[in-house]
Amino acid sequence: MAVSSMPKRKAPFNPGPIIVNLTLAMLVIAWLLPTIGLLVSSFRTQFDIQTSGWWSIFPHREYVKMEEFPIPEGLDRNGVMNIRGATGTFEQFREGVTAPDGSRLIWKGNRRLGTMELQQQQWVFGSNFTLNNYEQVLGGKTFEIRQPDGTTVTVQGDDFTGAFLNSLVVAIPATVIPILIAAFAAYGFAWMNFPGRKPFFILIVALLVVPLQIALVPILTDYVRLDLNGTFLGVWLAHAGFGLSLATYLLYGYISTLPRDILESAFLDGASHFTIFTRLILPLSMPALASFAIFQFLWVWNDYLVALIFIGAKPDVQVLTMRIAEMVGSRGNDWHLLTAGAFISMVLPVTVFFALQRYFVRGLLSGSVKG
Repeated sequence: MAVSSMPKRKAPFNPGPIIVNLTLAMLVIAWLLPTIGLLVSSFRTQFDIQTSGWWSIFPHREYVKMEEFPIPEGLDRNGVMNIRGATGTFEQFREGVTAPDGSRLIWKGNRRLGTMELQQQQWVFGSNFTLNNYEQVLGGKTFEIRQPDGTTVTVQGDDFTGAFLNSLVVAIPATVIPILIAAFAAYGFAWMNFPGRKPFFILIVALLVVPLQIALVPILTDYVRLDLNGTFLGVWLAHAGFGLSLATYLLYGYISTLPRDILESAFLDGASHFTIFTRLILPLSMPALASFAIFQFLWVWNDYLVALIFIGAKPDVQVLTMRIAEMVGSRGNDWHLLTAGAFISMVLPVTVFFALQRYFVRGLLSGSVKG
């Protein structure tokens, strides 16, 4: 019995996955390169940052000084000169003239008095790394820095330790407080029946569109009357209030999708709402809690406006963002210190994100699919 075989038809070429992957790769590179440059620059000296880019740490060919000799006698310094096979005018030698053998001659000094510098290309890489930048930023000590010309400059460091601790004091409670309150509220909206349940939830969702800036002045007025302005409690309550609407909405979307059978079994066993919430809801809602914790912690840690308005810029309560802004104003050209300070401010948020990132996508997709 003959079996006819039909030729298999090839699937049409789909460029979609390739385009998506290339786009993602370009986005990753676009975000990663500045971060790498920031990290490398934070370990480089002030002179290296001012004279070369951060990418010069990788092996590359560069002109290196090999010899310095006096200008030969008898040359027409107002015309074309020939020095060791290189031909050019005074202006051209000032810029650098390449000889036939690949070396470069540069005129150092003025037309009447000067020397000639011979340079040749060699493979070099920047390996002059230092920890002094971080010591100056974190320790606030006085350092003596030796310049390339041999002179010594005394520099006063910037003490970031107090500002770093203040940011921790602000960020941790301002993250924990709205999570706890919003988790209780989300459980109530999801699993409890009470009068005005839907209108209250609609009102909370509507608060998501209220701009933060329009609430600052009324809250500040109340804080002044209650003597809360300039205290950590005031900024904790402000961040908690601004984050509650998003936290409640996000946690409600996750808690409302939990299996009803588990809660009904707990009610039959005589468990109260508080027991169910602490023993069942909180452990099962960890992805949503971690997702919001990332959002809230990053927002509070990088916040400048709310902290400036409610606790001020006094040195004893100054947070890290204020300290960096102040350093930008006073040390605008000291990139070796600015990059070190910026990277210090990045370390903790990045650590928090990678510690909780396995819950991040699950928390964002909470409530999007039901089945």
